[in-house]
Order: sequence, then structure tokens, then C-alpha cells
Amino acid sequence: MKFIVSSSALLKQLQSINGVVTNNPVVPILENFLFEIEDGKLTITASDLETSMITELPVEARESGRIAAPARILLDTLKNLPDQPVTFTLDEETYTIEISSANGRYKLAGENATDFPRVPVVKGSAPLEIPSSSLSRAINKTIFAVSTDELRPAMTGILVQLADSQITFVATDGHRLLRYRRSDVGAGQTANLIIPRKAFNLLKGALPSEATTVRVEFNNSNAFFSFNQMRLVCRLIDERYPDYENVIPVSNPNKLIISRAELLNSVKRIMIYSNKTTHQVRLRLAGSELTISAEDLDFSNEANERLACQYEGEDMEIGFNARFLAEMLSNIDSEEITLELSTPNRAGLLMPTVADDNESILMLVMPVMLNNYV
Repeated sequence: MKFIVSSSALLKQLQSINGVVTNNPVVPILENFLFEIEDGKLTITASDLETSMITELPVEARESGRIAAPARILLDTLKNLPDQPVTFTLDEETYTIEISSANGRYKLAGENATDFPRVPVVKGSAPLEIPSSSLSRAINKTIFAVSTDELRPAMTGILVQLADSQITFVATDGHRLLRYRRSDVGAGQTANLIIPRKAFNLLKGALPSEATTVRVEFNNSNAFFSFNQMRLVCRLIDERYPDYENVIPVSNPNKLIISRAELLNSVKRIMIYSNKTTHQVRLRLAGSELTISAEDLDFSNEANERLACQYEGEDMEIGFNARFLAEMLSNIDSEEITLELSTPNRAGLLMPTVADDNESILMLVMPVMLNNYV
């Protein structure tokens, strides 16, 4: 069985799904791409049992067939070939793959395609359609706060809450919490899904820059995303997500409004002088002035800066992890941000001062205990 394809076109498709392939998979066959040819179309699948990505492209082929091709050697070969048509000759009995190009011939050992795991078929839900730009933005705004603690599996994914007239994405690692909500995308149904971090990372990398529509379907165990010639199927995290709404403080009488860029740059400078274990910075609010300071007693390093701000509320002092604060400020787009506070031992709420009509971003950050409270 033979097919002819552009080396650069094939490389582009393989690179778009290669993130699924792991170095030490549970089953050795998963170090391969599954190639399936039918009606002049090559369908390529990569899987790690939890997540599968499928893409397709047109090729010149007269026959149909299937084979598993080793991912790493195939990618390395194509990366080092100039753009040209290449001919693949597949032997389905010996599982050998021969690649012929203008430069030469390359022979590699494939595997039996029947050993490759079947990709789950997702049926059961009414499909939801979401613009790729909205989905990409939701992932970018939340994924950095997902937990890596495998002992709390629910928090290693992003909670997606579907409602009739809105969709909400939530991520937390116990120290900070991100809630991103869109009111211009309605699911027409109610459901809670926990999508694994890896699946959303892969999806983020694969989403095109040009506007397109992503179709989402799900059942009790899997979620299915499809757009253009790309499909992604992932197993949902079957756990109960923490009741995050109860963590968000309702009454926050102390309100700070400040330039996002000024605060971010100040935090980045001051954190250089903070303790390398706690990354603690101290925010002192009094009148219309914010003082940010840090000290590292082990090395006798200290720094402080004063910034002008708008502040309503009682004078107070609160400590935060500077890395968390900087990361959250970097993921807000607005010129000014609002920081709402109640007491030095309760969470602070960070949000854009001027919100977009169709989106709501709420960031919660837990304080770091200071030695002395004012």
C-alpha cells in the first residue's frame, strides 16, 4: 500500500497532535501514531489512553490500509527533510514503513494497527458550539492556577460549568482561585465537567489563530472537541470539585484601585528581595498610598516602594505570595485593577476595574500570614 503526501503538510499535522504521545507510555504501542488511509484521506491518531487527538489530511492513495508508525523517528525524519512530496510504502504483513524522498530512502519498523486502542465515541449530549477565541481565552485565563497535586485529582483539572445562558471555567490550587465566566455562550443545558489540564493544554496549542467554531459534546465519562480537521477526546476527571463559591468572600469593605502595570512591575522588583521560600511581599494601605515591601532576613535583603492609588476603607497591612500575585496580574488585560479586601487573614479578590460586556474575571488569592497585623 502506498500514499504520497507533502512532507511539510504531514509534519505540521503530526506536530499538532504530538503532545499526546508520552515518553514512557503504559502500553508500548502508544509511542506510535496510528495511520489510517481511506478514500484518499489520511487519518492520524495519537493517544495516551486518557486523551486522544485525531487529525486528517488529503493524500494521493489508491488503496486503504492501517499501520502504527513510530512517532519520534518519523517526526525527526520529516523535520530534517526539505519541503517535497514523499512516498510512503506500507507493508501490513511485516509492518515495515519505507519513506522515499528526492534525497533518499528511509526504512522504519511499524506495528500492528489492531493493537492501537480504540478512541471512545461520545454520544449522549446535545452539542455545544463555542468560538475558538472564547475557548482559548478561557483556557489561558485559568490554566496557570490548576493544581499539580495528584492527591487532589479534582483540582488537577478545570471545572467547566454549563448553564442555559452562560459558561463558567474554574481553576484552583488551594492558594488561589480563578473564575472566568462568559455570558455570550449558552449551553442550553446544565452540567459540570472537570477537564484534565493536559487536554486543555493540548487544545490551547491546537486551536487556530483565525476565528472558527469549536463543537463540544460530552457524556458521563468523556468530552469531545472538534474543529476544522482536528478532534480531541479526553476522559473526564470523575471527582467532586470543591465548593468554590463558599470560598469567595462576599463582604469586602476595603477597595483598592490601581494601575495594573505599575503594581505588576513593582511586585516584580520587590519580590527579588523576598524570602526565596515564602516569596512573601507586604502590602500596606493607608490613605491614597500603597507601600509594597519585602525582606529576606537570611541575607539581610530588603526593599520597599510607594505607589499612588485610589483606596476606600480602613488602613491595613496584608501579605501575599509575590509569585502568585505577579502571575495573576499578568493574566489581566485591563489598565486598572481592583483589589477587594476584608481582613488581613481573609482572601483578597482581584478583578479588572472595567469589565468586558460578555466576560467576568474573578481572581482570589489567599494571604500569607504576617508576623504582625495592624
